[in-house]
Amino acid sequence: MLIGNLGRDPEMRYTPSGQPVTTFSLATSRTYTTLDGERHDVTDWFSVVAWRKLAEICHHHLSRGSRVYVEGRLQTRYWSDSEGNRQQRVEVVAHEMIVLDGAWRETPGPGSEPHGRQGAGDEPLDVGEPSVAD
Repeated sequence: MLIGNLGRDPEMRYTPSGQPVTTFSLATSRTYTTLDGERHDVTDWFSVVAWRKLAEICHHHLSRGSRVYVEGRLQTRYWSDSEGNRQQRVEVVAHEMIVLDGAWRETPGPGSEPHGRQGAGDEPLDVGEPSVAD
């Protein structure tokens, strides 16, 4: 479960089989004080991936700066870069998203509620799906 702000507009694309997938970066912030009384602000960045209906909702209704709640699972993707080096990235595969501020972009069509949910039965399982790193 994460609460944060989008660092960029969501990007949507389609798998070769036609399934929509949307990716976006999510910044979470926290503040702590050292024993000396010095205050520090820390921002952590997460790569979020949404599939199918939730992908469409995120793409059409979110934008950079939107404050959202995202619930999902962690997934590690592996690939080889152009030089043959093995790379990896940890992503949050979103199952639910709720808009927490007024940044909900209204667009015509279904999905006019400020949240989206992807049921466990809708979760992609085949390994041929693209990752955020592709």
